[in-house]
Amino acid sequence: MQRIAREQARKYAFDWRDEPLLRVGLGESFEIETFDASTGYFRTVEDKAIPALRPGFDRSPPLTNPIAGPVWVEGAERGDTLVMTVEDIVVDDYSWTAVGPRRGPLGESTRWPELSGVYTTKIFHHTPGPSGTMRDGTLRFSDRVAWPITPFIGTFGVAPDREVCTSLDGQGDWGGNLDIREVAPGHQVHLPIYHAGARFYLGDVHASQGDTEFTGTAAETKATVRLNLNLVKGKRVPGVRIVKPASIVAIHAARPLELAVETATFHLMDWLITEYGFTPTDAYCLVSTCPDFRVHVYQMCKIGKLSFVAGAELPKRYIQPD
Repeated sequence: MQRIAREQARKYAFDWRDEPLLRVGLGESFEIETFDASTGYFRTVEDKAIPALRPGFDRSPPLTNPIAGPVWVEGAERGDTLVMTVEDIVVDDYSWTAVGPRRGPLGESTRWPELSGVYTTKIFHHTPGPSGTMRDGTLRFSDRVAWPITPFIGTFGVAPDREVCTSLDGQGDWGGNLDIREVAPGHQVHLPIYHAGARFYLGDVHASQGDTEFTGTAAETKATVRLNLNLVKGKRVPGVRIVKPASIVAIHAARPLELAVETATFHLMDWLITEYGFTPTDAYCLVSTCPDFRVHVYQMCKIGKLSFVAGAELPKRYIQPD
């Protein structure tokens, strides 16, 4: 099986000019070993998020959130849709999160000075599950609190059309740093293609994350990801789409948050109209009346140029015949 090794997964931009690290055929399984968002800086609680101590923080924006790629997909052309299927994610034996001065929405808090006055790094140890691996393992938040590891890919996408976008704060219909928990094993992600070969990138796996990634970092970890890439020829989706076994999710990143929510819902309506035979009126009324329509806020971080990421989700049982 082809693989991109972790030491190769140290790029910090989605750049259509990069030479491919890997060339894969349609449906071919391959692996990518990813760094965590700090490129390995955070290992113990003594490793603080002090910018002056962190490699790459002398650059603007900082060299953080590394990705691997590009991966060249045989037969991919501008105007096609890339279909990524996440087959497996195996995380490292620990993850981390970090808070402190000018980090996150409470980085200047006077109510809770410990959040804004000192840098704090939390290291979460992972224990294997019944399989003997981290696939069904547990994240130990503290002596009192633990939960199942629920890994997903935080940053992914194809090379944008004309721009070069950083892996830290680049986002668009092509992907980017989106931190969508649904980009997980067993799910498909659809992306519009702008360049021959698709030029796909991936990195920034999280062991778990809550809605909004409120502090600005989740349970950041290294991982090995297995996936395959396919194409829908001659069709371009308007933005990131996710197909789960029992539902579909349309994604959009924007500011303010209500624009992200509204546009994600518009994209879901477009999906219903163009592919499932709904009239515009029925699609419009469905998202307002269906008790199982859901809006998710995946990322709401005030970091650089990051926009807020929302998803509009609908179960398949409402759109497919019995």
